[in-house]
Amino acid sequence: MAAEYRQPRFARPPGATDLILVRHGESAPHRPGASFALVDGHGDPELSPDGHDQAERVGARLASEPVDAIYVSSLRRTHETAAPLAARVGITPAVEPDLREVHLGEWEGGLFRERAAAQDPAWIRMHTEQRWDAIPGAESNESLLARCRAAVERIHAAHPDSLVVAVVHGGVIGALLAHATGSRPFAFNGADNGSVHHLVLTAERWILRRYNDTGHLGGLSSAATPPT
Repeated sequence: MAAEYRQPRFARPPGATDLILVRHGESAPHRPGASFALVDGHGDPELSPDGHDQAERVGARLASEPVDAIYVSSLRRTHETAAPLAARVGITPAVEPDLREVHLGEWEGGLFRERAAAQDPAWIRMHTEQRWDAIPGAESNESLLARCRAAVERIHAAHPDSLVVAVVHGGVIGALLAHATGSRPFAFNGADNGSVHHLVLTAERWILRRYNDTGHLGGLSSAATPPT
């Protein structure tokens, strides 16, 4: 029989961690004059009804995966998004505070959404320069990446040869995937609420396997969504 050579399938390297990043479901709308409650200086809205539906769909999507651990940030929208999956697989999520959303300085509590809708000059400069700290008092790109990278490295160290789900935020996903690929800072901003992303973590490098997977949400989403 003649020899044949098939295209090889990707296999997780020994000691690596499959990290499934999930952006939280859509959070409650901001209304002018009624700021979100703050947790450690960060706006902390609950999920909207659509966000709860997205959370249920995420749970159904990932329940059949061999999940070894679930992580959430210190903000409630990640806890509420992780809850359906946690209930299905019987895992209590662990809190990793360093995976909280980028701090938006003077625009926390929902004001960011108002300024974005108004095309505030600082919001335009933020996108032009691809720097969060174009917003007055906001966290720098370097600070965001440093703490998120440290959190991911801790997860990798704690869960070699495992699959871990981390429910996080749009700014966090953008920072981590840009770092993994060496891309411009905002190249991966705008992930959809409830979207799934996949990194393979090794000691030498991070490998991006999937970005903004929304097949479980129904239909194709075309609108880029801001952080928080």
